[in-house]
Amino acid sequence: MPRLSRSIRGALLSSFALCSAARSAAAQLPIQSATAATAAPRPTLRAARKAAAIRLDGRLDEPLWTTADSIADFVQLEPVQGGLPTGRTVVRVLTNADEVVIGIRADDPEPSRIVAFARERDASLNNEDHLKVVIDTYRDGRSGYVFAVNANGARYDALVSNQGESENANWDAVWNAAATRTATGWSAELVIPVQSLQFATGHPTWGFNVQRRIQRHLENIRWASPIRDIKITQTSRAGELTDLPAFNLGAGLSVRPSVTGGSGVPAPQAPRRDERDLSFDITQAIGANTLASLTVNTDFAETEVDSRRTNLTRFPIVFPEKRTFFLQGADIFDFGSGTGDDMRAFFSRRIGLLNGNEVPIRGGLKVTGRGNGANVGALVLRTGDMSGRAFAEGTSLPGTEATLGVLRYKQNVLRESALGVLVAFGDPLERANSWTAGIDAVYQTSRFRGNKNLVAAAWAIQTNREGLSGERSAFGARLAYPNDLWDLGLTFKRLGDGFDPSLGFVPRPAAQIIQLTANYIPRPRRRIMGMRVRQMVNEFQPRVVTDLNGTWESYRMFFAPINWRLESGDRFEFNFNPTGERLVAPFAIAPGVAIPAGSYHWHRFRLEGGLAPKRRFSGQLTWWFGPFYTGYLDEVILTSAWKPSPLVNFEFNMTRNIGRLAQGNFTQDLYGTRMRVNVSPNLQFNSYAQYDNQSDTFGANTRLRWTFSPLGDLFVVYNHNLRHDIDPETGRPYTTSALSDPSRRLNPHWGFASNQLLVKVQYAFRF
Repeated sequence: MPRLSRSIRGALLSSFALCSAARSAAAQLPIQSATAATAAPRPTLRAARKAAAIRLDGRLDEPLWTTADSIADFVQLEPVQGGLPTGRTVVRVLTNADEVVIGIRADDPEPSRIVAFARERDASLNNEDHLKVVIDTYRDGRSGYVFAVNANGARYDALVSNQGESENANWDAVWNAAATRTATGWSAELVIPVQSLQFATGHPTWGFNVQRRIQRHLENIRWASPIRDIKITQTSRAGELTDLPAFNLGAGLSVRPSVTGGSGVPAPQAPRRDERDLSFDITQAIGANTLASLTVNTDFAETEVDSRRTNLTRFPIVFPEKRTFFLQGADIFDFGSGTGDDMRAFFSRRIGLLNGNEVPIRGGLKVTGRGNGANVGALVLRTGDMSGRAFAEGTSLPGTEATLGVLRYKQNVLRESALGVLVAFGDPLERANSWTAGIDAVYQTSRFRGNKNLVAAAWAIQTNREGLSGERSAFGARLAYPNDLWDLGLTFKRLGDGFDPSLGFVPRPAAQIIQLTANYIPRPRRRIMGMRVRQMVNEFQPRVVTDLNGTWESYRMFFAPINWRLESGDRFEFNFNPTGERLVAPFAIAPGVAIPAGSYHWHRFRLEGGLAPKRRFSGQLTWWFGPFYTGYLDEVILTSAWKPSPLVNFEFNMTRNIGRLAQGNFTQDLYGTRMRVNVSPNLQFNSYAQYDNQSDTFGANTRLRWTFSPLGDLFVVYNHNLRHDIDPETGRPYTTSALSDPSRRLNPHWGFASNQLLVKVQYAFRF
């Protein structure tokens, strides 16, 4: 591999120096603060043996539950830190060699006012009454699993990511839960097979924490570390689940075959194309802490479609990864604290997706594991030949197969910090000599001056590929104080003009980016303007982008003097945003509307109001208005939800951009509507329809999912697309000659674009 450039070598040394400096600074804290932070022992809960079968109904009425130790000493975080909870919460845990069973009783003095609308798998439960459990199976204080359930039995799971700063909700595990309403509130049972987890062997203790949401009071209560500055995903501050048995993984082998069949027409007047596929996902536990996954003829038929977005910038936007194979152990592959969407060293959507089209994955192998403070991830896949396949007009796809992969190693240091290295290789378009290599370091503590969070991080990376020239490296650093009253941060990123990693995502190369965050978030104890304000979020977030020589290219001063959340859960906000762009070339913001090169400065404003999600009808309306480049722009964004019952929910979203510029006028419309029919937590019907006037296409994605067993699913997916540029005489999209005939363009015709019906059955056999 070629030698790293001088700037990268310097940045690597800087990353180690930054961690060393942060460590030295922490060591110089007042002795009493450090002592106070470490003196308090972790709260503990002893797991009892599951000596008999438990009926999964959420009732906790088996005699076995009464023999288990319990915890009930929950403390309020919101609205009053340290306050008494509205209702009592009791948690018990039963274990045997095969599974962990968690039983929780959530008492409520007003059971009829429990807020629970969702019933589907992976619904966002943040705005409903729910229980959230976080388990740190390695006791490393950096990783973990999140399991949540609401009073309807809707299940949610996620991976702890970014050293506990966030969670990846796209991850799914095999587990089950049930909930039931009672005369005193509600209760739930969660059953987690140990084969769904990776964990350190030889340790009878895991990190463990539980948090409860009582939505009508906007109340959060927690067992361990009930401190606003600490997130429940910060597993370094979790309690302990003790007396765990020696778990039995059996052979540790899981074989999940999938059968997919379907038919569809890919384009107007194209012949029908039938599909039949058999795929395999095989996982093998290598001990309890390492998992090897093999995929053959990988199929992602069940994956939900992306939501369309409008884009008024010069740069592409990023969409999240939703495919199951890439989500297992995804937190290990995270690189660089604070990079955001400006730089993703490894972006798994580069594999198997190209220019919006699916590329077949012939096979792949992934290994993820943790042990002795080390976090290891390796991934290699082979994509298929795309030659001879019909795709959208103008799409460029490779005609040869490609081998793509990434290696990640991260070593835990100190109590919450880490050092890591990442190497990626291969190119989706088979361009030669493609590789990327980088190193990152993060010093993190949740005990700064007692109980405050502090993060200091740095990263550096270099890439190479046939045809790349210029500065092919990037580096950055971050210093952050992310706490409840003050959320402060400073981030710097430098992205070279030749920095374009084949398996990464860099929307804006040749840039230096400086971003400051200074948020003051008080909780007033008195009425303001006659209103009971729960929290005031005063935000100041300037961002400046320059070229590599320091000449400014963009700036945006996001200033929110008013962002109030009321005791009712409703909110409203006012923003003021000085903005500037320096265009070195004309920018086509809409068809027929191009903004000439030059420097532009303007001030934008935003008004926003939202109804509390606890209501059956809720939503948010946003209006951006004011100058924009050479004229004015109004952006109206509406998101709303109507939840008449847990059985049926409706959602509607709309974005309308109205531009009036010197170069011309434009209007961008985007509409989306979703209907959810949730027969049970294991049977859901979901239909999502979208239209935008830029592509002038309408698309509907209808999806039925039946989880007939915790190990098995049936998916039925139907996609139907219409185009608004169909020539009624030919049934095809207008040709160039037809577009030159005004008489044929006066009445655009809605016509068929494509359709597809897929049925997929998958089942995991565990040994």
